[in-house]
Amino acid sequence: MNTYIEVEPGIELFVQEAGSGEPIVFIPGFTFTTEVFSEQVKHFSKTHRTIVVDPRSHGRSTMTVHGNDYVTHGTDLQKVLKQLKVENVTLVGWSFGCLTVWEYIRQFGTDGIKSIVLIDMPPKSLSVQQDKEWVEGPLDDMAAAYTNYLRNPKGQRDFIAAYAEGVMVQRELKEEELTWIIEQSLKTPYYIAANLFSSGLFSDYRVEAAESSESVPTLFIVAEHWAETATSSLRKLAPKASVEVLGGHLMFWEYNGKFNGIVERFLEENG
Repeated sequence: MNTYIEVEPGIELFVQEAGSGEPIVFIPGFTFTTEVFSEQVKHFSKTHRTIVVDPRSHGRSTMTVHGNDYVTHGTDLQKVLKQLKVENVTLVGWSFGCLTVWEYIRQFGTDGIKSIVLIDMPPKSLSVQQDKEWVEGPLDDMAAAYTNYLRNPKGQRDFIAAYAEGVMVQRELKEEELTWIIEQSLKTPYYIAANLFSSGLFSDYRVEAAESSESVPTLFIVAEHWAETATSSLRKLAPKASVEVLGGHLMFWEYNGKFNGIVERFLEENG
């Protein structure tokens, strides 16, 4: 079932829903859409009420120049859950979608959340101690991505293509797969993508990540390329959280069977 939920006048979020049972909600990352979670929807809708959301200015949701930041995305998520009458939910965020989860927790707390799955996103994106902390990347590289790429459609295409082939997957992508990944991102215009990128990079959700993992069963799934740094950081920040390592940034797409198994075990252990 597909539906649209109005989160403020003139702004609707596209929501895909399948299956029945305890709810699990998937939130895609920076400029991506519900489509990336197609294998998760197929798998988890057999046992769960499975919901996937296009955040504002992503996919089939309304494109708007307003609210392209993770504070607003957190508020939007609350409105979606409320309108769908979702309770006792497992929230699954991927990449910048984790920021939406943490922002939701910052604003509304953890009441009504059964468990949390966070896919490959550090709670703080940037640091001057980049060699010692789990961050998105060196400050200069992140600044260059913002300044040099997210300034026109070609730059956005080039940025996503390089990221897809270098970070997202571990095997060589077929041409049609790379095209699909790029087209996912380009549904969000470059000038909105730039807003989302800067909002994400300047966020800091270490407090929310630490506190929520104390009270709610939490699973981090991190990519292999930074697993050592990520695991070390999470042991200190969120010692009660479970940490699994798998593939690249888009591991739930490339290794969907392994990924779904990891999440399924986590859900069963915390049922």
